[in-house]
Formats: sequence, C-alpha cells, structure tokens
Amino acid sequence: MIARLAHVRNWIFDLDNTLYPARTNLFARIDARMTRFVADLLGIGEAEAYRVQKDYFIGHGTTLAGLMAHHQVDPHAFLDYVHDIEMDVLEQDAPLAAAIARLPGRKLVFTNGDKPYALKVLDRLGLGESFEAIHDLHAMDLVPKPAASAYRGLCDAFGLDPAECLFAEDMARNLKPAKAIGMTTLWVDNGSEQDPDVDRAFIDFTTADLSAWLHHILEDQ
Repeated sequence: MIARLAHVRNWIFDLDNTLYPARTNLFARIDARMTRFVADLLGIGEAEAYRVQKDYFIGHGTTLAGLMAHHQVDPHAFLDYVHDIEMDVLEQDAPLAAAIARLPGRKLVFTNGDKPYALKVLDRLGLGESFEAIHDLHAMDLVPKPAASAYRGLCDAFGLDPAECLFAEDMARNLKPAKAIGMTTLWVDNGSEQDPDVDRAFIDFTTADLSAWLHHILEDQ
C-alpha cells in the first residue's frame, strides 16, 4: 500500500457512477424515470418536471428528499418505480473485484439508493461478495448524503473511526462532509458530476478510473 494510505482500514464506496463507469448511462435510465414520476405526480410536462427534479436534487441532496419535503411522497413507492430498469449495460468487472478483494480491512457500500437496487447492481458487476454491508437510504433514516447525519450514522452503525476510512464517490459535494469528520476522500471524476464546486480542498485523491487507481495503490503489495 502506498504510504499516504497506510492508515486506511475501512474502504467505503458510493454505488452509482462509482463502482461502474458513468459512460454506461445506467443512471440516465433512473434519471428518466425520476422525471416521469415527477411529471405524473405534479401533472406537468417532462421539461418542467426535469427542472423541478434537478432543483430538488441540488437543494435537498436527492430528488426523493425534495419530493418528500414538498409533496409527502412515499419513499418506497418512488424507489421501486425509479429502480425498475434493465441493467443490461452493466458487465462483470473482474479487475475491480480483484482489486477490492486485495484491500486490507473492511469494505462497505454507502449509497443514496436502496439495498435491493444496490444488490442487483453489485450482482451484475460481479461484486456481490465484495462488501461486508450496504448502508443505504433507509439506514440513513431517509436523510441522504451530503447531510452530515448520514456520515455519522454510517460510522456509528459499523463502529468506524473516520480517521481510518477512505470514501470514494463520484459526486464531489458528497466528499466534503466525509473530509470534515476526518475521512480520506477519493473523487471518481468520470463525467457524472452534476453539481460542480469550485472549492476542491476537501478532495485528497482524484481518478477517472477506480479500478486502475486501486491497482496502482496496491502495486507494491
């Protein structure tokens, strides 16, 4: 392990557009269903629904959080609807699975999605046995990243010392609260960032290819 990461005992990964490349456009399918959900709920056209959806995403962390705050939407109904997609664009990623297996310590998934969806994604990627647990939106009491409570809850749930954690995530803004409590941060800058932040001081490492980066930090093992 490279010296700068010798302290890491807990490896925490976001799911969408982190454990698989944004270029698969899997999340675009979810995004389209979110727009359709908002359009049907509010009785508006898809262009206006997309605007509302993104306003909620930026203002509340997720579209769902905004819908719950403003329209009392049932989170289970929303998540079941938006995650009802084909996953044929995902392929098994043996090099990533091998790299994660070599990481010393615990490995966790930390996602604003729900566990059933995460399990399906991990299975498609060949990562079904790679992680100890999935800390999902329900485990966050429906208060998603980047809310500080989501990160505290993760650490409390698994007895994690933030100073011994690395968190990898494609949304740069979701790394800021992790850094604030002492985690090492890895930004997977693969083109999915939707809320750019001029201040990147909270990012310790950046990569466009998670698998290649993990193999690089492990090359001396």
